[in-house]
Amino acid sequence: MVNEYLKKVPPEKGWYLTGFVDGEGSFNVSFTRNNDFRLKWKVTPSFNVSQRDKTILFLLKRYLMCGRIKQRKDGLWIFVVENPNSLKERVIPFFQRYCFLSSRARKNFSIFCGIVKLIIDNRHLTKEGLVLIAGLREKLNEGRGRKRKFNSSDVLISIKSSETIR
Repeated sequence: MVNEYLKKVPPEKGWYLTGFVDGEGSFNVSFTRNNDFRLKWKVTPSFNVSQRDKTILFLLKRYLMCGRIKQRKDGLWIFVVENPNSLKERVIPFFQRYCFLSSRARKNFSIFCGIVKLIIDNRHLTKEGLVLIAGLREKLNEGRGRKRKFNSSDVLISIKSSETIR
């Protein structure tokens, strides 16, 4: 069973980590231009937490049993999970079991779950799916001073221009 690992998570640790992630974590989806892809876009979902002290990050890695921890040049440590299967089988079930309390985190997590499902179902490989993901991503982390190299309009313009070329 996929969620067997959750039985090994002490409830007090699960709730603590969820509370920590509620305040410090982030669910994101990035678009990267890639001419090797049929639709010219790579879609990467990610869950991450950044901290100066890596202790909690190692606990997340231990109990989620996935992801990696890396250090930036400025000394900040980052725990990140980008693999769609790890997100589906580890991260999402964990936060479904240990639910977020804040409405902001619940909303972002719900949107993120929908996007990961679309990616797992290979919908990001279709124009319609890519447009849907781009639209959902616009609702992710609203009003948080987000910085994005590519917006949904970049993806939509690219798709429309490829339709007119044919």
